[in-house]
Amino acid sequence: MGGLSNQSHAIIDKAYSTTNVSGESVAEYLFRLFKKPPIYPQNLQLIAEARRRALASGLKDFQDELEDLRNQDTKKSVYLKMLGYKDVAQLWSYQGDMPRAIENFGLEYKYASALGLSDKQLEIEEQIGISYMRQGENENCRLRHNVMSCIFPLCREAQYTETLPSENAIRHFLEYLSRKPDDLEVRWLLNLTNMTLGKYPQGVPKKYVIPPQVFRSAEDIGAFTDVAPSLGLNLFDMAGGVIIDDFDNDGLLDIVVSSYDAGVSLRYFHNNGNGTFSDRTEQAGLSEQLGGLNMIQTDYNNDGWLDILVMRGAWEEPIRKSLLRNNGDGTFTDVTREAGLAVPATRCPSAVWADFDNDGWADLFVGNEFSPCQLFHNNRDGTFTDIARRAGVAQSAFTKGVVAGDYDNDGYSDIYVSNLGANNFLYHNNGDGTFTNVARPLQVEQPLLSFPAWFFDYNNDGWLDLYVSAFAPSVTQIMRSYLGLAVPQNSMPRLYRNTGKGTFEDVTAEAGLARAVMTMGANFGDVDNDGFLDFYLGTGNPSYASLIPNLLFRNHEGKYFTDITTSSGTGTLQKGHGVAFADINNDGQEEIFCKLGGATPGDRYFCTLYRNPGHYANNWITIKLVGVKTNRAALGARVKLTVTAHNGKRQDIYRTVTSGGSFGASPLRQHVGIGKASRIDALEVWWPTSKTRQVFHNIDPNQFIEVREFASSFVRLKYPTFAMPQKP
Repeated sequence: MGGLSNQSHAIIDKAYSTTNVSGESVAEYLFRLFKKPPIYPQNLQLIAEARRRALASGLKDFQDELEDLRNQDTKKSVYLKMLGYKDVAQLWSYQGDMPRAIENFGLEYKYASALGLSDKQLEIEEQIGISYMRQGENENCRLRHNVMSCIFPLCREAQYTETLPSENAIRHFLEYLSRKPDDLEVRWLLNLTNMTLGKYPQGVPKKYVIPPQVFRSAEDIGAFTDVAPSLGLNLFDMAGGVIIDDFDNDGLLDIVVSSYDAGVSLRYFHNNGNGTFSDRTEQAGLSEQLGGLNMIQTDYNNDGWLDILVMRGAWEEPIRKSLLRNNGDGTFTDVTREAGLAVPATRCPSAVWADFDNDGWADLFVGNEFSPCQLFHNNRDGTFTDIARRAGVAQSAFTKGVVAGDYDNDGYSDIYVSNLGANNFLYHNNGDGTFTNVARPLQVEQPLLSFPAWFFDYNNDGWLDLYVSAFAPSVTQIMRSYLGLAVPQNSMPRLYRNTGKGTFEDVTAEAGLARAVMTMGANFGDVDNDGFLDFYLGTGNPSYASLIPNLLFRNHEGKYFTDITTSSGTGTLQKGHGVAFADINNDGQEEIFCKLGGATPGDRYFCTLYRNPGHYANNWITIKLVGVKTNRAALGARVKLTVTAHNGKRQDIYRTVTSGGSFGASPLRQHVGIGKASRIDALEVWWPTSKTRQVFHNIDPNQFIEVREFASSFVRLKYPTFAMPQKP
């Protein structure tokens, strides 16, 4: 590459990164330099205060240095001023103050010009355009928010009333493209910014247009509508996790969310059963639980009440986890230290509960960034012991997602570990307290740029398949996929079909999923109750330039998936993280919740709860499993439904009890669509600890039932239901 010009370098690099306007890396650098006491990884309040002070002092230091350089005009001082204004611009963008960011990017441009750095000027030209674009979002999508804001493609209700920032952004994007007309990232941003003004595609110069047809859905199952505001889910925050489940055992699904912001507490929204939610964070004792990028739930102590694990430190520095014991009275207690989970603090993005030794108690596998994975054995007395080394799972990587499932149906839960920038691990559970990494012989190590993952039986053959999403590094690659152009294999997800013979087959292309994706949060569910699992991807990266639609894929009878994003109205452009599928109002239709927002305080956004348009011609059943010898939450239990389809053929539908994907937690109770079948011929439940099976025959659909291990009959549950608002 030594013979390439600087401009060629820039063109090549653009394919492997997104132009950065966010300030995240500068802010994180300042925090790492900031002097902190040794105990800070264990003290959530201290971490929040240290981050606030590090940012303030760092910004002041940059500004003081620039003031010292103000009257100096040597080549070195001009260069230092250029770098200083770049960092200050990024820090203002980090806080969301875009006018100040634009001012300082302009000064950086001035000094780059003085130095004759034409490529640098061009880069700044785009950054100023991105900053104006973000200012337009702030003044419209956020300050004048409605439920159609930022839903791609932008309809009339989503178009901007404060138009000047978009007009300025367009001017800078056009100036950039006059020198680099083939830059797909800037072409996309130009098209999108024109869309905010209602001028797409007609207002975009023809040579820069990305045609509308490349975004159109091939089919339409109905439009989803964001009803979060009308339900009282008043969340405006950064990226974070979500759990939807019944924490007070009243039959209604509650919502708990976390925040990447170290100074923001968990939020606990109680489902009132009348179309509203109440914020009970304070009453639940959760207001001191600060930060957390991800969360998962289980009943770790088998007392019948779901507990919460909060994960922290991902992309940052080590921070302790929180294990929150549900007291059964509407409150939670932080038992992390006494449970043995607080030390050492790690950079933990993802974890999974499963009973790996089938002793009837949920164990915990933790994925970490650049430190060994942890496997905490449940000691049955409220404490855990890390047995990762002797179990053979203490490998290190930049881990992003971990999930558990019994892929070979031998009765023991296996573990998949998704790593960013390294091969993935598939740990086969040997049933003797040890695991063997079989990812290479089973050829499931890819993609190299992995993020969330999950086990699910997408084709209903009784064997768990594996979906591993990718984290494409650039907007350019996303646009190349939309345009049908080649993208690197590592930017594409993998769908591994279980052959039922102890092996997997890569069916990504034939399933219609061979495209670049920039996935952060993700999960799966059955949005049309046809019995086949669909999935939703939350997309983005820290830069304000990564405005790309979140994605909804529909499963076609286990054969292939179709992108129904634009027809379903679920393609928000804001950053998507924690995702959960859940029947919020107990009407038999699964909604999609997404915790939106990015990695910086300036990238906060409103969460969405997409109301299902309703597929009432299809039937369903929801099954709550209660373990007796098996762990109480029934993790790892398998369900098989046999129905007679509308064409007269018998159909089997399979589910396994997990909380879903590795970024977002759906309810542990199993919602199962059965299509147009009018009766469930047989319901079979397999329990992993007792190795027993229960079979029930001739069950009516469209009801909630509870199946207790060893019971001779199931119990019909009278769960409250309520109507969702039809208009936001």
